[in-house]
Amino acid sequence: MINKILKRLIVLAAIISSTSAFAARIDTLMVKSNKMDKYIEVVVIVPDKAINKKECPTLYLLHGYSGNARTWINIKPELPQMADKDGVIVVCPDGENSWYWDSPINPKSQFETFVSKELVEYIDTHYSSIKDRNGRAITGLSMGGHGGLWLSIRHKDTFGAGGATSGGVDIRPFPNNWKMKIQIGEMETNKDVWNNHTVMTQLDKISNGDLAIIFDCGTKDFFFDVNKILHEELLKRGINHDFIARPGVHNGEYWNNSIDYQWIYFCKFFKGYRSK
Repeated sequence: MINKILKRLIVLAAIISSTSAFAARIDTLMVKSNKMDKYIEVVVIVPDKAINKKECPTLYLLHGYSGNARTWINIKPELPQMADKDGVIVVCPDGENSWYWDSPINPKSQFETFVSKELVEYIDTHYSSIKDRNGRAITGLSMGGHGGLWLSIRHKDTFGAGGATSGGVDIRPFPNNWKMKIQIGEMETNKDVWNNHTVMTQLDKISNGDLAIIFDCGTKDFFFDVNKILHEELLKRGINHDFIARPGVHNGEYWNNSIDYQWIYFCKFFKGYRSK
C-alpha cells in the first residue's frame, strides 16, 4: 500500500514538474527611448519556446486612453497560457495618452518612433523573436486600435499584420476628446495636421496584399460608425481585410472576447509564414 502511494506521489511530482517547466514568463521592463530621452515601461510575455531559444513571432498589443503596460494582461489574464500554447511573444508597451503618434508639438511624446523602431529593435535584440515583418503583428484597443492600424500601415516594412478592436480609426469626429489636442493642437487651427494624423487618410500607403488587416467593433460602441466607414473604404479600394461587427460596447468584457478572434487571425498569419 505504501509503495503504491509513493509511486502515485512520484508520478504526480513528475506531472507538476513537467507542467511548470513549460510556462510563459512575464517580464516587466523599462526600455530606453533615445528619441524621447526617457524610459518606457513594457510588459513582455515570453513563451517557453522563446525561453528555450526557439524563434517565435511577436504580437504587439497596445492599450487605450488612460491605460498602461499592464492593461491587456488585466483584461485577458489568460494571455500567458495563450502565448505558451501557440509560441507567440506578446509585447505590451506603455503608450501613455499618445495615440501612438510622433507628436509635432510634444518632443516627449514620440511613440510612433518608439514602438515601430526603438521597441522592435530592443525586442529583436533581447528575445528569440522572428526578425522579419511576417513574424510581427500589432493591434490594440480603442486608442491602441488606432495605434495598431496607424503603425502597421505606415510601417508595413516592420509589421506584416495590423489590427484594431474598438479602434478610434478616424479621430476627426472627436476634436475635443481624450486630450488629442495636447499632441496635435486644436483641430480648428490645425486641420491639416488632424487630417494627416488619422488612420482613415493613410490608406493610400497600402495596396491589396501589402498587409494582413483585421478590425472589429461593437455595434453599440461610439466608434462603430467610423469603423464601418473604414471597412467600406477598404472594400472600395479592393484591399482584403477581416471586419467583424458584433453586439457590444466599449468595455473590457468586449475586448476580453474580441482579442480571441484576433489572436486566431494573427496565429494563422504567422503559421502561413512559417510554412513557406
